[in-house]
Amino acid sequence: MSPALVPARPRLRTFVATVEDVPGVLNRVASLFRRRGYNITSLTVGQSELSGLSRLTIVVACDDATAARLEANLWKLVDLVEVHELAAGEAVERDLALIKVKADKTTRAQVVQAVELFAGRVVDVAPDELVVEIAATRERVDDLRRVLETFGVVALVRTGAIAMPRAGVDDPTRTQSQSQSQKSASGT
Repeated sequence: MSPALVPARPRLRTFVATVEDVPGVLNRVASLFRRRGYNITSLTVGQSELSGLSRLTIVVACDDATAARLEANLWKLVDLVEVHELAAGEAVERDLALIKVKADKTTRAQVVQAVELFAGRVVDVAPDELVVEIAATRERVDDLRRVLETFGVVALVRTGAIAMPRAGVDDPTRTQSQSQSQKSASGT
């Protein structure tokens, strides 16, 4: 098969959207993906730096053409202020996970050592279990989970990805009016 005929392979794409903080906006975003038959790998939402606006981070596996269509469809949502796909090399992306792992007297030191190796930390202790926390890239969280499985993972919960452009990189998720109002407030 010639390279021109090989279909584009899906890869994980991260979209960051700024939306009005109103009831139903999350449902409208999720419904847009559901109606088009795309699986959301990760979806997080929380307050932004501006009152009345929230920031959504959406991770979905898709090819270039699908990513462009999804972004265009997101722009059609009524409560949407901004949306952009973040380039992988120009963004900081993190997942937060809490992992409950078996750790008795004989294995506790090994578990703690493994967690510290991954820059995680122990946040709760019981005689036969530990709860550990890690905030890292998706891959790093997966790696720690695999290491801890040898001891016995009892439970795991993850937040999903949050992302923003790296320091010094223009933030496409901030509207012109947001940038201008911050400049006015700082006197520049």
